[in-house]
Amino acid sequence: MTAVLTERDRVLDALGAVRDPELDEPITTLGFVSTCVVSAAGDVVVRLRLPTYFCAPNFAFLMVADAYDVVAALPAVRAVDVALEDHFAATQINAGVAARAGFRASFGDEAAAELDELRRTFVSKAVLAGTDQVCRQFVAAGTDPAAIAGLTIGDVPPSAALERLLRRRAELGLPTGPDAPLLIDVGTGAAVEAAAAARHLGLARLTRTGIEANTGICRGMLKHRYSDAGAGEEEP
Repeated sequence: MTAVLTERDRVLDALGAVRDPELDEPITTLGFVSTCVVSAAGDVVVRLRLPTYFCAPNFAFLMVADAYDVVAALPAVRAVDVALEDHFAATQINAGVAARAGFRASFGDEAAAELDELRRTFVSKAVLAGTDQVCRQFVAAGTDPAAIAGLTIGDVPPSAALERLLRRRAELGLPTGPDAPLLIDVGTGAAVEAAAAARHLGLARLTRTGIEANTGICRGMLKHRYSDAGAGEEEP
């Protein structure tokens, strides 16, 4: 029994690496994992849920597919059954993920393209939001935006926020070394010029507050829809 619980913990840890693409938070912390069952033989059954019946199917597909991938990659797992429940497109999403078919093959003419560009768009927003989180300490200290534009990663004290920002930047292929500029254009990869720093910081702040507002709304809707806590859920 202890071994089964240990494997379940490992599965939940793996699922913690899967993020809602729009909210940039783990699906476990958000409460999106309704159940996670691991047998002694290594068969894993995971069920996912979302705040509403009409959550965007492309976002949902990404989360279900990513959840399948991280669980299937665990060494002690023999079989994987990951499925979305209570969603209007659950049948298509679940069948497509189980078949490893991709988004276009799963939705046919309803899908304009695969989801790589969508994923990149939301990682770019996460980089902007993370930039605001890291730079708030300098803004609060009264540092001029032009001076912040002159800072490098090495000038920033270590923190969990900085680690998250660097992970997101790495996903986009942006520089993460100590000599890399702190402010960077996520589209071009170029350092933000001093004259554009105030605007860049304003956009970063707006992006962060927008994500946090959406996260609060989604948490509220999920709690209204489901009264029970999700598997592996932690209080925000």
